[in-house]
Amino acid sequence: MTDKFVNLFGIADDSIVDGPGVRLAIFTQGCAHNCEGCHNPQAQAFDGGILTCIDEILDKVRANPLLAGITLTGGEPFEQAEGLLDLARVVREECGLTVWAYSGYLFEQLLEGIPSAHARKLLQHIDVLVDGPFIEQKRSLDLRWRGSANQRVIDVQASIKVGQVVLWQQ
Repeated sequence: MTDKFVNLFGIADDSIVDGPGVRLAIFTQGCAHNCEGCHNPQAQAFDGGILTCIDEILDKVRANPLLAGITLTGGEPFEQAEGLLDLARVVREECGLTVWAYSGYLFEQLLEGIPSAHARKLLQHIDVLVDGPFIEQKRSLDLRWRGSANQRVIDVQASIKVGQVVLWQQ
């Protein structure tokens, strides 16, 4: 049990577009990137959303035997890294599921502790990160798991281990 809360824009219970398999897609509220052409512009404001207990999200995860994992998206999940730490840890370690995350920050920035020291800690519990801002001029519907060609699909644990970005291979 945890007393941590996150501010959410919403949750998609059975997403098949936010990573491989059936996923619980968790849309955080608040994003400072304000990318032109954003997929979820309503999730950008920091003063909206629904304050949600991490335990409520974990109950949803545990209740769905079809889940391959969760996807942290937004908004910008790394703006709420402290609140998401326990969620990601429990999902990976106790539930045995994968954790994907989408971020407008680059992997290297997150490793440096941008936007907070908790961002680096959250990376320790993420399997795959799709990083970089959405750039409308580089948008393509032909890209798998990402919206624009500048974004990378990163194997986070392999990247941390070798100290440089390792792209995820399905």
